[in-house]
Amino acid sequence: MIADVKRTPDERFANLPGYAFAPHYVDTLAGYEGLRVHYIDEGAKDAARTFLCLHGQPSWSYLYRKMIPVFAASGARVVAPDWLGFGRSDKPVDDAVYTFNFHRNMMLALIRHLDLTNITLVVQDWGGLLGLTLPVDMPERFSRLMVMNTTLAVGASPGPGFDAWKAFAASQPDMDVAALMKRASPNLSDAEAAAYSAPYPDIYYKAGVRRFPQLVMVKPDMEGADISRRAAAWWRTDWQGKSFMAVGAADPVLGPPVMELLRQQIRGCPEALVIADGGHFVQEWGDIIAPAALKAFGDI
Repeated sequence: MIADVKRTPDERFANLPGYAFAPHYVDTLAGYEGLRVHYIDEGAKDAARTFLCLHGQPSWSYLYRKMIPVFAASGARVVAPDWLGFGRSDKPVDDAVYTFNFHRNMMLALIRHLDLTNITLVVQDWGGLLGLTLPVDMPERFSRLMVMNTTLAVGASPGPGFDAWKAFAASQPDMDVAALMKRASPNLSDAEAAAYSAPYPDIYYKAGVRRFPQLVMVKPDMEGADISRRAAAWWRTDWQGKSFMAVGAADPVLGPPVMELLRQQIRGCPEALVIADGGHFVQEWGDIIAPAALKAFGDI
């Protein structure tokens, strides 16, 4: 049992711009009993298709606010969880709690708990570093992939841009999330940037945010590197589903060069939709990307 856990007060999430989704919670996941995990769950529970939208760092499910209504309007179910340590999910205070397998096993448990099937996996940033490894253990549940500004960490640094980001993040234990989001996505309003920081009232709520950059598998023996190598091989040789890729070209870390390498690893992945002025958080252009993905998948 994890002793010291923060839970962001509900009033922090009141009246966030563009975010009127009802919260859903589970605190009985196997291995995570007592830790409350939040997820958005829009559309019919018995829909034929489910979009599973996984955010990264330092964001939360707010990241997908422009995409969720588009996916739901197509007749699909849309589930957008918050990783533990993020959003409306509980936040253990000890940085050491957060490991690759801590996060990955939670998501596997949530998918089983909700019994999600015919999943379109939607990923970005750590949503991809973790999410792209999930189908290896439950391939029968996944049918399509929508991938944006992410990578598989198989034991080497993604490059000097990442090294600089990791060093910066380590120097900011009380990271100003709103300011970071505003710098990365200048198209955000001040209120939207502030919404990204809503889950984190002070430094004690930010252990998960701090920890992710340090967990990226830059050495081959780091936790998660082995499953990521297996996942890379699986996407290259075993993947049978449709894929769609969108890339924010202004991302200095996981931009077009990194994404092209990833595209070549995904069997049958077509050329990416490039958002020229889109940054790392390319979901902020979700009103363009989501309809394009649905059209490519044949949903509209």
